[in-house]
Amino acid sequence: MPHIPVHPSAEKRHRQSLKRAERNRTVRTRARSLAKTAAETIATESDEAKAREALRLATSVLNKDASSGTIHRNTVRRKVARLSASLHRKFVKKA
Repeated sequence: MPHIPVHPSAEKRHRQSLKRAERNRTVRTRARSLAKTAAETIATESDEAKAREALRLATSVLNKDASSGTIHRNTVRRKVARLSASLHRKFVKKA
């Protein structure tokens, strides 16, 4: 059964929560897509500059979403760390 608010303030809060849920969904979708694109670019691209640019873009969007609270900050840190580690493993030469 759907939520049926009774008081006007509850009706407004419900409308607000629906708007926020929709906005958060689009933000999370974009962030996940960019993270996935960055991972694929790092894995397949032989050009380090393109891989670094994909990582920079994904990191920027993920951090912005974490600052707004849409995605938990530890989740963002974990994703960025894994992407950075994969970039480092692929392109940094061992001495």
